[in-house]
Amino acid sequence: MAFLGRYRANVLLLLTCASCILMSAAADYAKYKDPKEPLNRRISDLLARMTVAEKIGQMSQIERENATADVVQEFFIGSVLSGGGSVPATNATPEAWVRMVNEMQRGALSTRLGIPMLYGIDAVHGHGNVYRATIFPHNVGLGCTRDPELAKKIGAAVAREVRATGIPYVFAPCVAVCRDPRWGRCYESFSEDPKLVQQMASVISGLQGEIPAGGRRGAPYVAAGQRNVAACSKHYVGDGGTAGGANEGDTAATFHDLLSVHMPPYYSAVAQGVSTVMVSFSSWNGAKMHANRFLITDFLKTTLRFRGFVISDWGGIERITTPKGADYMLSVKLAIMAGIDMIMIPYTYTEFIDDLTTLVQNGTIPMSRIDDAVRRILRVKFTMGLFENPYADFSLAGELGKQEHRDLAREAVRKSLVLLKNGKAGEKPLLPLPKNAGSILVAGSHAHDLGNQCGGWTITWQGVAGNNLTTGTTILDGIKHAVGHGTDVVYSENPDDGFMQQNKDRFDYAVVVVGEPPYAESFGDNLNLTVPAPGPSVIRDVCGSVRCALVLISGRPLVVEPYMDAIDALVAAWLPGTEGQGVSDVLFGDYGFTGKMARTWFRSVEQLPMNVGDARYDPLFPFGFGLQTRAAAEMEALD
Repeated sequence: MAFLGRYRANVLLLLTCASCILMSAAADYAKYKDPKEPLNRRISDLLARMTVAEKIGQMSQIERENATADVVQEFFIGSVLSGGGSVPATNATPEAWVRMVNEMQRGALSTRLGIPMLYGIDAVHGHGNVYRATIFPHNVGLGCTRDPELAKKIGAAVAREVRATGIPYVFAPCVAVCRDPRWGRCYESFSEDPKLVQQMASVISGLQGEIPAGGRRGAPYVAAGQRNVAACSKHYVGDGGTAGGANEGDTAATFHDLLSVHMPPYYSAVAQGVSTVMVSFSSWNGAKMHANRFLITDFLKTTLRFRGFVISDWGGIERITTPKGADYMLSVKLAIMAGIDMIMIPYTYTEFIDDLTTLVQNGTIPMSRIDDAVRRILRVKFTMGLFENPYADFSLAGELGKQEHRDLAREAVRKSLVLLKNGKAGEKPLLPLPKNAGSILVAGSHAHDLGNQCGGWTITWQGVAGNNLTTGTTILDGIKHAVGHGTDVVYSENPDDGFMQQNKDRFDYAVVVVGEPPYAESFGDNLNLTVPAPGPSVIRDVCGSVRCALVLISGRPLVVEPYMDAIDALVAAWLPGTEGQGVSDVLFGDYGFTGKMARTWFRSVEQLPMNVGDARYDPLFPFGFGLQTRAAAEMEALD
């Protein structure tokens, strides 16, 4: 009997131990780590485990320069970004980018809960910060293609190039409706017409992947795998309608006008499952957008049922007060209570974290608002698979600048060109240009300058002129490839009248390529919109001596009426990017001109703002204008 008693006691002990082990395992089981658990259960489980410090860390996005693994770990940083021109090293390889991002991720994953960090970067016309990336035409040109499917393909290509560097999040697309070309960001806008911007917002589905039929409206969506990125529609809302086109200015509009002109692209973005929305620096009727609870929380989050997260612009909360940063704690309070979830505080992150912590601890900002922000951030991170695949590898390095993407960019250039004039009255059209000629002149500051044809947001924030910033094909390179072997191509950047007089009988025709220098944001605000020097003198001297085609490289329409009588042909090439051969493809008739104006081309700046549908509408070239030509081969077949 004693033996039997000891046996029963041992069995009971074993059962008790097993029960303890099972209970311990259940207690240790973290639902948020299990991809088989429903999304909302994972979010709620993780949120319940987080301290105030960990939550505020998730709401903080800091600049790459500050984001050591130790900083990310110590402050529980939820996101890191590269500003314009912020790179691990000059001409850094994809592998160098991946190593940098992974080192920061190591810091995030070494925290108590191991919440992965989300790295973001501007990619407004390709992976612009990165050496050897494919640079596509800026949106001002893409709008003229009127081709949403092309935009979607470009989005997919950009996503793969961004992923090649280990980055899963882009601050793109800009869905501004630019109503005044004096604005320095007008080239980031597809059109002055909200319907066309809505259509071209299809780029979101290219970046993130196509949202499945029946997907929950307003919920963020990023396709499974490592080939898509989370997108960000910006800048919410009315950034393209400021008085005088002033960057970060004030948009004076009724609520009805705001909804009918500037809001429609966001309807499309939310319907496509856009992951994030960035708030604009600008104001609406004098109220800063970064503090606008009605438009951010009541309209975007509640009425439109947007379920992703709202992010500030670079240091945007500091601009709430005048002067900037005058009362930082007030700015933090107003921004968070307005409904901004993640704050882009590149360098002032310790101050932000301290002030937000104080505001939560003293009850000024309720925990419910913090939980809403963190829930949205976690939803995006879980949706994009960041918990399951936090680290990047080198497997996609070959996607950066690959020929398939360059071919797509070249196609986009061809389709974005708008032919505004072709031949003087009573004369034959000049375009397409004959490939077989004795000698042709190529002139102008933008004919052989990769930086000029790419524009802003290329390698650096502002962009930079020259041919040593990245790889690509200039327009001059394209012309040399296009012409026959016996054609002599003479290039002169700034030929004067003396040069033209000496060579007036030498050239069969000339191609003049001039335009704006690179710029971004407020540096591009321009009240006169004239063709920059020495462009006017080159046009006058060259086109006064020989038949010429003027190719204008610019981020917007410029004042060209004074030159219309002198030139034989005018092509709006916008900011075509790295694939300049797309310009020569159409100039020489391998393809026809198909682009249509997505903006109104004014006669003088005194008419501005002037947009299609205005009661007083007297443009040089109206919205939708664009001469069409057939490819040379088609024309020969018809003959």
